[in-house]
Amino acid sequence: MADIKGKQDQSGPSVEIGKGNHKAERFAHITKAHPCFNEKLHDKVGRAHIPIAPKCNIGCNFCVRSFHEPDEDRPGVSACILNPEQGIEHVEKILKEEPISVVGVAGPGDSLANEETFEFFRKLNETHPEIIKCMSTNGLLLPEKAQEIADCNINTVTVTINAIDPEILKDIVGFVHYHGKVYRGVEGANILIKNQLEGIELLDDLGVIVKVNSVLIPGLNDQHIEEIAKEVSKRGASLMNVLPLIPLNKMENYERPDCLLIENTREKVEEYLPVFRACTQCRADAYGIPGKKSHDHNLGVTPSSHF
Repeated sequence: MADIKGKQDQSGPSVEIGKGNHKAERFAHITKAHPCFNEKLHDKVGRAHIPIAPKCNIGCNFCVRSFHEPDEDRPGVSACILNPEQGIEHVEKILKEEPISVVGVAGPGDSLANEETFEFFRKLNETHPEIIKCMSTNGLLLPEKAQEIADCNINTVTVTINAIDPEILKDIVGFVHYHGKVYRGVEGANILIKNQLEGIELLDDLGVIVKVNSVLIPGLNDQHIEEIAKEVSKRGASLMNVLPLIPLNKMENYERPDCLLIENTREKVEEYLPVFRACTQCRADAYGIPGKKSHDHNLGVTPSSHF
């Protein structure tokens, strides 16, 4: 495997990853079975996103959530919302059809803003304790939910961090709804950044592996992603994923980053963290083998009568 300052092979960690060899061992365990942490597994092993988290507590200017969309392929989209019991039923059905190693909650809202997320994982621990469990979040509630995440035996958490400079983030996140109050501008951005970074540190201390997603937005944060990588590597993140903007909502007139900008940004990130390059920006109800024709599904193609 390459040195951490070179391009990374996600088949295993460098001993420099994180805060010591114990962290490296945990990371190695995940990369042996998680298709979103190991590029070599991405077209071989399946994952299941269970759409039980519709509510969100921040307003990203590029986000359009949809709960009844059968065709569109992007994050924030699901054909329906399941309750925790239906989620377990769905997992059981999938396991009879596909080689699934990971079950996660990726919205279509924010995982931590929905108590159903934890109810689902507690049930999944009873039925399938061997499965790798993961979730994605904007990180606003991480400091207060970190212990509960660990108690639910969630192995990995993906935190979306699009800026650590509030002057940049205020143009990406329109509002932050935190403890019953709505914050906007720099004030809201500061709250979100503080909680995201503190939350990563807490998760790392609790033994939860953290991956950071950053949406690359040309002309806004494209020169800032390297700073995100530098900071989150200090806080305990193990891996980073740089995603191209999908121009929607208030950012529909922004350009989608080209391949050269994406790759140059990833190379800068690799000065601090390994980079995952095979992300297909999945739906919140995706299941099966990512990107593999006839093996990558979503609930939009499952008869509604199933539930």
